[in-house]
Amino acid sequence: QVQLVESGGGLVQAGGSLRLSCTASRGSFGSFTMGWFRQAPGKEREFVAAVTWSAGSTYRNTNYADSVKGRFTISRDNAKNTVNLQMNSLKPEDTAIYYCAADRLGRVTSIPSSYDAWGQGTRVTVSS
Repeated sequence: QVQLVESGGGLVQAGGSLRLSCTASRGSFGSFTMGWFRQAPGKEREFVAAVTWSAGSTYRNTNYADSVKGRFTISRDNAKNTVNLQMNSLKPEDTAIYYCAADRLGRVTSIPSSYDAWGQGTRVTVSS
C-alpha cells in the first residue's frame, strides 16, 4: 500500500502563500486519484482539492472545494510520485492540518471514506 508524507506547512500571514507537497515514501501513485483534505480544531475533516490521472493522456480532472477555488491549485507529477497544493491569498480560516490522500479506484470524489491511504498531516497556520 502506498505510504504518503506531507511537507510544506508552516505559519504565514493572511494574504500570503504556501506550497504543500505530498510524496510516496513507499509505493507509487499509479492511477490513483490524489486529494488534499484539511481539519481545523473542533471541525470535521473537509475536502480541499483532488486530481485524477489517466495513462496515456495529459488530461487531468481537478476538483476544488468552493472555499478555495481561485486561490488553491493542485498538481501532480507521477514520475516523481508527488502531488502539490499551491495555496495563495491565504485566509485565517484556512488554518488547519492538511492531509494528503489517495483513492486507488481513481474516482473523482470529495468523500474522505473513498480514500484508501492518508499521510500524517502538515499544519498550516494563517495569522490575521
